[in-house]
Parts: sequence; C-alpha cells; structure tokens
Amino acid sequence: MKRFIFTLVIALLPASAFALSPGAQEIMTKSQAAFYYPGRDFKARMMMTLVSAGGQKRIRELTMLRKNFPGGNQKYFIYFFQPADVKDMTFMVYKYPDRNSDRWLYIPALNMVRRIAASDKRSSFVGSDFSYEDVSGRNVDEDTHTLVKEEKLGSKDCYVIKSVPKEADVEFGYKLSWIDKKTYLPLKEQYYDKRGQLLKVFTADEIKTVKGFPTITKRTMKNVQSGHSTQVIFEKADYNLGLPGNLFSERFLKQPPRKWIE
Repeated sequence: MKRFIFTLVIALLPASAFALSPGAQEIMTKSQAAFYYPGRDFKARMMMTLVSAGGQKRIRELTMLRKNFPGGNQKYFIYFFQPADVKDMTFMVYKYPDRNSDRWLYIPALNMVRRIAASDKRSSFVGSDFSYEDVSGRNVDEDTHTLVKEEKLGSKDCYVIKSVPKEADVEFGYKLSWIDKKTYLPLKEQYYDKRGQLLKVFTADEIKTVKGFPTITKRTMKNVQSGHSTQVIFEKADYNLGLPGNLFSERFLKQPPRKWIE
C-alpha cells in the first residue's frame, strides 16, 4: 500500500517538479556568453555619466568596438570623444578564455601607450565605478560559483549565484548575481567587500533586442560605500557589421579608424 501511495503521488506531480536547474558554473558560463559574446562583432556609441556623492555629473562620450575570434578569444577597442581631458584617448583589450587579458591605454596628453598590468584589472576604468575587467568581463573560472536560490526580480525569474574569487588579490570578497532564466543576462549584481559589507551594486536598467540579441542598453554601477555611481547608455548599438580584425592593433591606438568609430 505504501509503495502504491508513493507511486500515485509521484504520478500526480507536475513534470516541472523533476526539472533540474543547471549547475552554477554552467549558468555563469551561459551568462558570460549572453552578456559579452552575442553576434560575430558589435559596435556601440555610449554615453557614460559619472555622478559624485553630491550629485555633480561628468559626461563622457565614447565608441566601443568588439569582435569575436576562434576559441573564445575577443578583442575590444574603445575611443573617447569627450570631454577634453579624455578626448582621443583609446583603450584596447585582447581577451583570452584561459588566461589574463592583455590591455593597453593610449594617453594623448603624454603621447604614450600604457600597458595595463594584470594586477590592475580591478582598478577603476577612467575614473568610473566600472573596472578595466568589467569592460570585457571576468573569466568564469576565476571564481567558485554556487547556486544560492531561485527567485523573481521584478517580473523575471532568476537564478541567484554566489561567486567567490579564487585569488586573494581582488577587492571584493564575493558577488551575488541575479541571472535571468530566459536570456541569461545579469539583471543585478551585488559586490561585497572582505568584511562582508555591501560594496557595489550593478543593475541592468534597460534591455532591448537588437538584431535578435537581448542587449543591456542602460546599466548602472553604484559604489554604495562612497555614494559615487556610473551610468552607461548605449545610444546606438549594432551587431554583425563585419569589423575587420586588423582594427584591433596597437598602431590604431594613436590613429583610430575613423570609419568605424564615428
């Protein structure tokens, strides 16, 4: 009789009761693909607004180019239009899936190309609340990921993942990410310092579909401890433009390819 009752209960359960959630590592891998890798290439005209704790604003206008290469490799090129203190500054990233990225920054006031050391990848990106690493993404294997729970964020069903850095030389102790179950985009991230206190919060404020790819077109990073925040808006975004691979070379840091950055 007990066996019959057990069998009956199992039979009456909905199929969803047996659906297993993907593992945390798989979720974060899919999230990285959805956030940083859609399309063969990508271009965006961006407005970056830096807001101080007192409400003062500084606005920066830039263009970002990104191209995917075989084996999960990527290259990024960023050109700054304004304000005057960053005009003509360029930034380039060679991203590799299995080792630290290579990064270069051209500073026109000094007419100097500076190599960004791997130890500086979590440093502020040109004074914003985003780090150099945030531009192209943090490698999934650099953290240990755990699926904490599943819950709604607004109207969207999410996985909540806890990510703990494997290395000690990182400014945050752990991160919580709310990953949309449908698109796998990160809708919210909370960074906690080594004492367990909330440090920074990332939010995806607007998502649009561009050429079939769900794209975060407005995002904010706020340092809750300092009160400073940075908002980035994609005013123009497009995929699969046929960006030539030779755009992403050191010689273009000083002579940006006007055809592609305008």
